[in-house]
Amino acid sequence: MGEVRKLIEDPTFPNGWPVKETHIDHQLKWKDGVSKEYGVHGSAVGVDFDICIADGICITVCPVNVFDRMELPGEQEKMDKGITNDSGKAPLATWKADPARENDCIFCRACEIQCPVQAIKITEP
Repeated sequence: MGEVRKLIEDPTFPNGWPVKETHIDHQLKWKDGVSKEYGVHGSAVGVDFDICIADGICITVCPVNVFDRMELPGEQEKMDKGITNDSGKAPLATWKADPARENDCIFCRACEIQCPVQAIKITEP
């Protein structure tokens, strides 16, 4: 099994990562590593959907409401089977924290600091 590349540890994110598509007002980027299932949503507020376990702390601590819950129905099967994602932990819910309003980010880094699996990387433009 290959090594998972966590975006929080990767200095090439976001500029060195290829863009897969655009989602709402942000880009969806691909990473190298084991899982390329979901990719990373956002650049200024990058959320690695393959690491996110949907614990919701980022949504709770964000003072400017950057995140929305994005439902991913395929996660239910993983939860039922106890399958872990790239974080090494099993998802807690069927959604991911989508940085739907990343342009509103004030770079306080509360979400990045609080994320228990380091799925978020803040990059000031």
